[in-house]
Amino acid sequence: MLSEEKFEKVRALASQVAQSEACLLYDVEFNGRTLCVFIDKEGGVGIQDCSNVSNALNVLLDAEDPIPGAYDLEVSTPGLERGLRLPWHFEKAVGKKIWVRTMEALEAYGCTNTQTQRAKQISEVLVSFENGVLEFSLEDEKLQIPLAAVEKAKMVFEIKKNEKNTKLNKKAKARKS
Repeated sequence: MLSEEKFEKVRALASQVAQSEACLLYDVEFNGRTLCVFIDKEGGVGIQDCSNVSNALNVLLDAEDPIPGAYDLEVSTPGLERGLRLPWHFEKAVGKKIWVRTMEALEAYGCTNTQTQRAKQISEVLVSFENGVLEFSLEDEKLQIPLAAVEKAKMVFEIKKNEKNTKLNKKAKARKS
């Protein structure tokens, strides 16, 4: 386990390297003996971006040596169902569907719907995120969840059906019948 000071040093080095490679540091995790660095950028991250950040960060980490002993370094994208932890993650997720697990049942945050008020999780479009509060619209009520009450959150990947392809598939199926 890294101390908070050493972890912040690693985060700062990773951010510096990501920026130098025209990427954005999305998140850093230290799991066991694996340092996971997640990067992002407009238009998407390619394998070359991950390789460049990994190589440059490896050199800096060897020179600064903030992590004692042996460890593995993994650099990747946060993925389509990326975790949401930091306030700016939620700011970028406004208008998109996310999954949130809360510390208490949803009724503690204003949910009156008898079907969902005892649930501790929700998968809905994030309407807004202001002053540390996530806001969702459930049927005829607004649900406001403080970020401090969020146990875990992530983006929800949805495949959107292409209207044109759907119509073509229906015509093709009709011809086969």
